[in-house]
Amino acid sequence: MEFEWSEAKRLAVLDDRRLDFLDARRLFDGRPICTAPSPRDAEERWVSIGDLHDEMIAVVWTRRGAAIRTITMRKARDEEKRRYRALHG
Repeated sequence: MEFEWSEAKRLAVLDDRRLDFLDARRLFDGRPICTAPSPRDAEERWVSIGDLHDEMIAVVWTRRGAAIRTITMRKARDEEKRRYRALHG
């Protein structure tokens, strides 16, 4: 699976939130995740919630051809954590 992102955005999120887009790729390795639409203007976006390093993380992404393009990454919100736990315990 291919992944891409804006390197400037990756560095900003890493500096601000201490989360690295490089780790976001792990959410797509077959582990349990919860994915829902995250509409934004004309672009189809998704938010996937999963456990990374014993913390619930949200990754907003879209498809660009064959690649998954990471848009942003943050700690999961309480409602997102509840949704994840309802699906996966």
